[in-house]
Amino acid sequence: MADTARIVARHILLLLCFWLPAERRKKLERWLRGREEFMKLQRADWVLMSWGKSGRTWLRVMLSRAYQLMGGIDERELLDFDNLKKHDPALPAVFFTHNNYLRDYTGNAESKEHFRGKRVVLLVRDPRDVAVSQFFQWQYRMRPNKKFINDYPPHGADIGVYDFVLERDAGLPRIIDYFNGWARAIPELGNVLVVRYEDMRSDPGTVLGKILEFTGNPASAEQIQQAVDFAAYDNMKKMEQEKFFKGSGARVKPGDKDNPQSFKVRKAKVGGYRDYFSDEQCEQLDAMVARLDPSFGYGGQNA
Repeated sequence: MADTARIVARHILLLLCFWLPAERRKKLERWLRGREEFMKLQRADWVLMSWGKSGRTWLRVMLSRAYQLMGGIDERELLDFDNLKKHDPALPAVFFTHNNYLRDYTGNAESKEHFRGKRVVLLVRDPRDVAVSQFFQWQYRMRPNKKFINDYPPHGADIGVYDFVLERDAGLPRIIDYFNGWARAIPELGNVLVVRYEDMRSDPGTVLGKILEFTGNPASAEQIQQAVDFAAYDNMKKMEQEKFFKGSGARVKPGDKDNPQSFKVRKAKVGGYRDYFSDEQCEQLDAMVARLDPSFGYGGQNA
């Protein structure tokens, strides 16, 4: 069954189960989404793992342009699992995931065993910046049902950025647990490349080159530079405003074109979380991040 057919089948099944209690429907939807992701995982050449709002869209655009140049593919074709591979079989099928719904299908609540045997690029970002960016995603871009099935504050909730960041199920505590879970899993899986958003911002070409080398499709220096230039911040903003990419849906377009906070490409600032909090609040967040595994390079002060 094709991926699109599975998604349609999920929607139909959930419509037929509208009478179930809300928590039962949530559990069913998460399991169905997990099954769809698991099917993709089996077919993937490599996995790009991240928590939401960690710079994945920027990296996706850089990867897209590098692969487009390798395969002579239209620059409007945004990488979406195996769409570029269909143009050129030498290109990979890349599975983008947050390991969110997969756990509901595999039953691996803490273990990352379902990724064994796959090359995994783990994209990380300072969890304080992630949590703030996730607040704006929740406020301006996230659909009500996604808030419900992922245990975010309900749609329309009156909650400010600081309270959101402190949320057990949506904010910094959950993100730190996610990072620490991966720190424990990496030695067991072995074939994992950790990429820091902050390093990508300071030297995107070097990081992109490492990713392409690690995943089996090394690029020339010229191709890497063209990909970096294509995905530059100002060009990304312009492409989002113009809905440049074909068939990208809501992935690279603003929630509200008149509200800059609703854009997918918002600030891209390292340490930008400090713009939203007092010194005392920043100290509290820094203390929370102190329990993060040190291997990621984030501590009480922004790395």
